[in-house]
Amino acid sequence: MLAALSDQFLRYVAVGLAAAVGHYATLIGLVETEAAGPVVGSLAGFIVGGVISYVLNRRFTFDSDRSHAGAVPRFALIAGAAFLLTGFLMHALTDWAGIHYMLAQLVTTGIVLIWTFFANRFWTFGA
Repeated sequence: MLAALSDQFLRYVAVGLAAAVGHYATLIGLVETEAAGPVVGSLAGFIVGGVISYVLNRRFTFDSDRSHAGAVPRFALIAGAAFLLTGFLMHALTDWAGIHYMLAQLVTTGIVLIWTFFANRFWTFGA
């Protein structure tokens, strides 16, 4: 059981890295071109990464039999909560704590990654 959970978490992290490329590229592009601030840039990147995450996690991480009609609303609810958590953490870390936006994003990513893994494993894609 623990080995299977560990293997699944490693696949989730690998998918997360792919999603993070989309997320971080969007964030950096928006912030560095001054098209958006760090919070808006992070949230825009979150949406890009979220699409990548759903497609890859459904197929490779959780190998879910749940229909898209059943999984998408659940994934969207978890993603919505993670979106709010991302916005709050980025705001708190950049605006209140004065941390550089990339360090703030790394901390935020780690926290959100762990929370969403368990939420998606047991609820979104669970049997």
